[in-house]
Amino acid sequence: MFSTPRLRSFILLLIITPLGFASKFYTGPCAWWFNNYAGGILYEMFWCFLVILLFPYATAFWIACLVLGITSSLECMQLWHPLILEYIRSTFIGSTLIGTTFVWWDFPHYIIGCIAGWFVIKPKGGDNKYG
Repeated sequence: MFSTPRLRSFILLLIITPLGFASKFYTGPCAWWFNNYAGGILYEMFWCFLVILLFPYATAFWIACLVLGITSSLECMQLWHPLILEYIRSTFIGSTLIGTTFVWWDFPHYIIGCIAGWFVIKPKGGDNKYG
């Protein structure tokens, strides 16, 4: 439908970014899950789309693996509380991007988000590079 990986990623970012923020403010049924975990799935997808936007010819599988590795590391960094990280976490954007508390249950949602991101960004017919 979209002719280039960059255009497709840009459009996907326009869709998923407000959905991710909305998941933090949702108040309907299963709000606790949407507020705490659905956002993690969307967060991983956001990063997959952003990386493919910046590096459109990268392999989708490795982008998903890279995103999972970095965001999992950020999750583990929530166990560390130096002043600079506490300052960043004190803002809405900072707490949204790097989190505030370590939760083991985030990891399965990160994996789901990266798998979903991988399936969305990979080209038709396999995980070959665009070209």
